[in-house]
Amino acid sequence: MSKVLYENEGRIARITLNRPEVMNAIDGDLPGELAAAVSRADADPTVHVMVLSGNGSAFCAGYDLNDPDQFVQEMPWDPMQDYAFMWANTEHFMSLWRAMKPVICKVHGFAVAGGSDIALCADITFMGENAKIGYMPTRVWGTPTTAMWVYRLGAEKAKRMLFTGDKVDGREAEAMGLILKAVPDDRLDEEVENFAQRMASVPINQLVMQKMLVNQAIEAAGIMNTQRLATIFDGISRHSPEGLNFKARVEEVGWKQAVAERDHGTFDWTSAREINDEGS
Repeated sequence: MSKVLYENEGRIARITLNRPEVMNAIDGDLPGELAAAVSRADADPTVHVMVLSGNGSAFCAGYDLNDPDQFVQEMPWDPMQDYAFMWANTEHFMSLWRAMKPVICKVHGFAVAGGSDIALCADITFMGENAKIGYMPTRVWGTPTTAMWVYRLGAEKAKRMLFTGDKVDGREAEAMGLILKAVPDDRLDEEVENFAQRMASVPINQLVMQKMLVNQAIEAAGIMNTQRLATIFDGISRHSPEGLNFKARVEEVGWKQAVAERDHGTFDWTSAREINDEGS
């Protein structure tokens, strides 16, 4: 079964992440299939706009971590081996940004960790008011390789999100300028459809020129250099002493508890011990 579905309805191409049994978690195939679907829509002369969404209960819950060994090498590790793996995925996610035609992303449920990387590479993002977005691995074991938080939020608000690893709902994401709009969950499909139809009435060449005009301003600011650094840092974060302690904790108590300790700040990853009620 394809892990990314593609459907063409008139002037709108619908691209759907399709691993609903794991909340569309990112495995080794999904990034490449996503990029292929984007390329297909870009090459279709009948398509004006792409709409990206996820099947099931969430847009995307991030990387599939059922096998943590795929993200951590034996020590000493080879940074360039890790970089090659993660950079390929970053480039696949950025196919949304680099596509000639505009991409609207529709987020329900969750767009977290690597799932937020995908959502924020789109040109325009809508969220359900109760949907959540965030990059929790900035607390330990990760760095957002697309770095789109910086370009969407500016320095201070990006730091607010990346220093804490917090998740925010659609309302807060709209208020801080991370996404275009949050709407009641039961109206998300309708809102995105109306917006896509409005855009689809514009000639393709006009859409392409406006997208290129805006994107070049971001690209001139050095987005690719930032993403290369972020991808290197992502590998370092998984192989740092704290990153290795996180992996060891996962093996000791399981993903659910280790992630809860990470997100709630109840574990000291440097000394590899629980934090007591006094914070020490």
